[in-house]
Amino acid sequence: MTMIQLLTLLLAQSIALNLGCLSGIIAGLAGSSTGQAILIGGGTVGGAMTLFLTAVGVYG
Repeated sequence: MTMIQLLTLLLAQSIALNLGCLSGIIAGLAGSSTGQAILIGGGTVGGAMTLFLTAVGVYG
């Protein structure tokens, strides 16, 4: 991996983690239980990373 690819991957992971935390917090504040909020946050992280890796596969 080149340095640009590595930095792009780290940026994508950071963004996905931030999105997951935010969606988990929003779900918790909306009344979901802790377990449901964790699953919602994890699903968001998985979805964001899937979109990123798909884009890398298509354009890379």
